[in-house]
Amino acid sequence: MLVVLSDTHRATGHGLTDHLVETVAAADRVIHAGDFTTPDVLEALRSVGPRVDAVHGNADDERVRSRLPSERTLTYEGVRIAVTHRADGGQTGLAMVGKQAGADLVVSGHTHRPTVVDGDPVLLNPGSHDEPRGSRPGYARLEPRDGGLDGALCDLAGTVVEAFRVDGGR
Repeated sequence: MLVVLSDTHRATGHGLTDHLVETVAAADRVIHAGDFTTPDVLEALRSVGPRVDAVHGNADDERVRSRLPSERTLTYEGVRIAVTHRADGGQTGLAMVGKQAGADLVVSGHTHRPTVVDGDPVLLNPGSHDEPRGSRPGYARLEPRDGGLDGALCDLAGTVVEAFRVDGGR
């Protein structure tokens, strides 16, 4: 399972609820789309267990920015994923980031609003698990399936709010 987080916005600790700590610990991998704020938050998340692939966000201090790229591309279970905190131009800008990376899925943060936009590529913002700023707090989880991933935007108790699919090799 792949867990997707963003916009933690803390000075210390990971800010994960009990359920989310268990979910992250059980994951194969975690993607974080930026705005940890401090290195302590990044290290607290990494201490939960699985590999964390992250980018820095606009609220991250220089110590985080020096350790993380602003964009990265990775592959999980045959699905190519581009990760960025934000892109100028909203959904169009995010889609361009994905196209340039040859991605099936673009993960972003910044807005704190959990959102999935079906397209080529699929756009995913998991929202914020710790500082939702008027939106529903949440995260995303993706499970491998034949030819892609079954995804879900979830609330902090793990209840699926919206299901989606990402096909690999678009």
